[in-house]
Amino acid sequence: MSRTRPIRLLVIPLMLLAAGTVAACAPATTSIEVTTGTTVVDVRTPAEYQGGHLDGAVNLDVSAADFEAGPAEFDPTADYLVYCRSGNRSARAVALMEQAGFTSVHDAGGLSDAATATGLAVVD
Repeated sequence: MSRTRPIRLLVIPLMLLAAGTVAACAPATTSIEVTTGTTVVDVRTPAEYQGGHLDGAVNLDVSAADFEAGPAEFDPTADYLVYCRSGNRSARAVALMEQAGFTSVHDAGGLSDAATATGLAVVD
């Protein structure tokens, strides 16, 4: 097998991404305004949350069996910003919240993306 073949397989997708033909999977890091009315929700496990989370975030583990009971206590018309470690669980939590009738839920993706986009500090 030629050593150049794997390189070609990598170059073509990168060229398509650079040309705008293929979109990246990660959420775009844009500025997200967090106001006093925004509830920041960390949907990781309690252990992950204790290891560092956005300042002021509440922890609601989307993987827990009772996840749906947590958002039931929230106002479905308020503003929510949801994040996790990489963006997978936050997307799932946002979908569940929207199915439950929440009208203003924003997926901020992973912790580092959310911190960059909001300007909120990561605290222990």
